[in-house]
Amino acid sequence: MTRAMTSKAPVLENSDPKALADEVLKALKYRLGKGTSVATQYDWLTASIKVVRDHIVDHWMQATQEAYAQQEKRVYYLSLEFLIGRLMRDAFSNLGLMDNMREALRSLGVDLDLIAALEPDAALGNGGLGRLAACFMESMATVDIPAHGYGIRYANGMFRQEIHGGWQVELPETWLDHGNPWEFERRERSFEVGFGGSVESITSNDGRLERHVWRPIEHVLAVAYDTPVVGWRANRVNTLRLWSGMPIDPILLDKFNAGDHIGALAESNKADALSRVLYPADSHKAGQELRLRQEYFFSTASLQDIIQRHLSQYGDLQSLPDKAAIHLNDTHPAIAVPELMRLLMDVHGMDFDQAWSITKRTFGYTNHTLLPEALESWPVPLFERLLPRHMQIVYAINAEVLLEARASDQFSDEQISQISLIQENGERRVRMGNLAFVGSHSINGVSALHTELMKETVFAELHRLYPDRINNKTNGITPRRWLIQCNPGLTALTREAIGDRFLDDIDAIKELDAFADDAAFRDKFAAVKRANKAKLANLVADRLGIKVDPSALFDIQIKRIHEYKRQLLNLLETVALYDQIRSHPERNWMPRVKFFGGKAAPSYHNAKLIIKLANDVAKVINRDPAVRGLLKVVFVPNYNVSLAEIMMPAADLSEQISTAGMEASGTGNMKFALNGALTIGTLDGANVEIKECVGDDNIFIFGLTTEEVAERRSNGYDPRSVIGASPELAQAVAAISSGVFSPDDPERYRDLMNGLYQSDWFMVAADFDAYAATQRDVDAVWRNSPDWYAKAIRNVARVGWFSSDRTIRQYAKEIWNVPV
Repeated sequence: MTRAMTSKAPVLENSDPKALADEVLKALKYRLGKGTSVATQYDWLTASIKVVRDHIVDHWMQATQEAYAQQEKRVYYLSLEFLIGRLMRDAFSNLGLMDNMREALRSLGVDLDLIAALEPDAALGNGGLGRLAACFMESMATVDIPAHGYGIRYANGMFRQEIHGGWQVELPETWLDHGNPWEFERRERSFEVGFGGSVESITSNDGRLERHVWRPIEHVLAVAYDTPVVGWRANRVNTLRLWSGMPIDPILLDKFNAGDHIGALAESNKADALSRVLYPADSHKAGQELRLRQEYFFSTASLQDIIQRHLSQYGDLQSLPDKAAIHLNDTHPAIAVPELMRLLMDVHGMDFDQAWSITKRTFGYTNHTLLPEALESWPVPLFERLLPRHMQIVYAINAEVLLEARASDQFSDEQISQISLIQENGERRVRMGNLAFVGSHSINGVSALHTELMKETVFAELHRLYPDRINNKTNGITPRRWLIQCNPGLTALTREAIGDRFLDDIDAIKELDAFADDAAFRDKFAAVKRANKAKLANLVADRLGIKVDPSALFDIQIKRIHEYKRQLLNLLETVALYDQIRSHPERNWMPRVKFFGGKAAPSYHNAKLIIKLANDVAKVINRDPAVRGLLKVVFVPNYNVSLAEIMMPAADLSEQISTAGMEASGTGNMKFALNGALTIGTLDGANVEIKECVGDDNIFIFGLTTEEVAERRSNGYDPRSVIGASPELAQAVAAISSGVFSPDDPERYRDLMNGLYQSDWFMVAADFDAYAATQRDVDAVWRNSPDWYAKAIRNVARVGWFSSDRTIRQYAKEIWNVPV
């Protein structure tokens, strides 16, 4: 059976502007208790959302009822992050209500754009992992797959980034201050979650072991909050269910009455901490424990919910793999593997072999990283103290897998140690990546290169043991959010040129390719880009007081700050360019604005230092009259989805410059290209496939390949000699190291620069000359405006394949066995 996306707008009752205006007034009065004379802008925002949510509910309930009636297989997507951003425009657009709501609000004296800007970004994610999960949820609804997303309802999310004196300062996100008008609290869908305690073995009268009973000593409640996820043209509405931690007893009255008012709230605070912050710092034991608690908390609540739903419909769990596909988005929910085993064996009476068969056939696992620190592992003592029954099950699974490996006669002792779920060298730790791998029937990478590297590196021995499990599913992005909504000018221009088919089938955007050599179309395309750049320039002027020229080349690197993503390489080239502009004023330099944005993990010292360096470099360059406005540097604080929606359409050049072999895929590269930016990048992650799609002439590729990086690391790479052989790099390193950009603290960056001389693990020095030369190639193409915009148009036309609709269809057919 194949489901096709409808090309018709959804039919919604009472959706004309007058009827919508009446509904908004009723919501304002009866739901918020406000009249128009005292309503704040937030009140109008909330009332508008409530009205549209009511329209969504009919579709939502219909989709749920159909899933039950037709006994459809459901997808359950477990992710510690869902970076959904603002939902108002998303829902209005997908329902086909944007224009009518705009007119309705205008008749009430309300500006839709103004109140939409007040909606906070839901602080439920950090970067690409969470944004991918959000795109996948929207695409699953769009291509008509019944699905639930499961995560945590973080009250304060990652953090709100402010820059004080050039340094990152982390403040709590407060996205729930005005409540969340999209969600429905489901107190009736609450599940008990236990920690610690002991395991009791129950034996029969003749001494045979019958079952195990885990008796936790701590108990909290996971309470569900549901948010509807609307597909394009309301094709389907799915559910994002987020769990909030609550205590069994909100207050210990005996302690309170005894005068221990703080101690009386201890259990309440413990429960609250589970859903307070995303990624608590794990540089200390308390942070590590909280993160493991969070991962188990949302995994068990989700599994209990799934099992309850399945039993209510089908009556037994033997059919679970046929009716439920549970997908683990990276290693964070890997604890779900032993938890499902526990529920099947200890609660529902199955033996190990039955439970293990069902578990493996039910789970799929997406790996997102080759970085060892991101492939989570937990100290055995911590794991065993917090989850004693799960430790037993992990050992039992490990025995099953290792005996299988030993029986195959393919593996040495060292190779078997790499397969083991327990890391034995040094501190004994539970390897969550290996656990997710052995407990899943499918393990996928997120780009062609990443998938092959998985087979060769982190999962090499597991791949030899289970050669049919690893497969590739290159990431994608939803074109509704990342073109139609964030770039209305380009969307309108594209509709004018090729019609509306691409709105329902993004592959049709390839028809735009024919317009790349059309001078009149290029001029219109350039005008749209200029308008988007002016919007970003106004934002920067308003927030930071920095004036930038929209006619300059906008060179943008916005992503999580990490050494492998190599913001440092960009900054070194910026300093070198600054030196060249001052030394050679006679050359025909092209005006350029370098934009940076991204958050550093609170305990990641070097990443936070790189943010400070970006701000120090910006301060010096932006104030130097010798530059003559030819170069400016801007660090835009608190990078989030809403900021990306402004910056990506404004980009001329997209910086995708990670060390080859270290970026799993990337999705920012896809969003930039779809919005008409040219990519400068290494052959890493999905850059490889973007290059194949857009063509060698429409992308700027530089630097070492994955194989060359590995070769240098293994053959005694000498960064000192490389720096010495590059005058521009040597001068830039010396300037930063000596305090030219930090006169208040000349030693500030000495260790950071010494790291380049001593090891340069991320090949910054090795790739510098190639990067700098390619940037001059960028200048040459930018100088020829018609050529630049022709290349930009070809990028837009040729990246339709990187749609999350395509990705989800591949998951559905090749992993989940769900009709699409």
